[in-house]
Amino acid sequence: MTGDRQPSIARTGSWIAGWLVALCVAILLTDYVVASRRAPGDDKLIKELQQQTKSDASLAPRLAAEQKRVTAARRARKSRDNAVAWALIAAASAFIGFAKRQIGKEKPAAPAAHGNERKSATRGVRPTLAAAELDLTFVDRMVSEIGRGREAAIPLLQAIQAHYRYLPDEALRRLCELTEITPAEVAGTSSFYARFRRSPVGEHIVRVCHGTACHVSGARQITEELRRYLAIPDGEDTDAARLFTLDEVACLGCCSLAPVLMVDEHTAGKLTPASACDALKLGEGKELTA
Repeated sequence: MTGDRQPSIARTGSWIAGWLVALCVAILLTDYVVASRRAPGDDKLIKELQQQTKSDASLAPRLAAEQKRVTAARRARKSRDNAVAWALIAAASAFIGFAKRQIGKEKPAAPAAHGNERKSATRGVRPTLAAAELDLTFVDRMVSEIGRGREAAIPLLQAIQAHYRYLPDEALRRLCELTEITPAEVAGTSSFYARFRRSPVGEHIVRVCHGTACHVSGARQITEELRRYLAIPDGEDTDAARLFTLDEVACLGCCSLAPVLMVDEHTAGKLTPASACDALKLGEGKELTA
């Protein structure tokens, strides 16, 4: 009786966890769409008030109130999205766990000759060309040097990213195989800390400050112009040639130079959309190249 009920419990749990994953994704997408539609209007209103305040000082309180409202709304959205993202990670982990139990109970054992294939299917690992080409000996060495406990998760992820310049899926799978760190912990840690990347980066990192001072000075327009200039597709942050990666950061510590950006270690401030594109050029008018 108990054996018969286990597949049913696993199936029900998978359905519930799957619906929760879909719900969390829907919430995040809706939040993103709403914020994307509101942002241009808020930016336009603040810019107009800035211009009007220059000739009418009585509008300064209204400008300050609007800036405070926009900042508070964006902080609230960020907190809400973080909470939903954690819920998404938990639901996805539960879904994978229930799915594994269901497969383990319902799928007949594979012949011994295909043991490696069965192990790969159970773990959800799909061999790729990148997996064959990626040198994972660095992961093995870092685990032996830093440790295998869960407390070593962040140092290990930092070392992997410093070496590969992002967190490759193959390297993360090897990390979980060699240590006590679970895939859910890797997903949670790598998504919580903004400096961790799950996709390859360009040869040069362009960081555009979107702190309050830079935001009200036109950081959004600068970012959009850079995306057009670099021909970065919608939903991506790196150009097709993987020469430049464009990041929006909370603060670069140069508020007096707002709006400001950094190309690798080179800082440029007091920018306009046009001069921001020029900031990608160093030396004698030459663009940065790999």
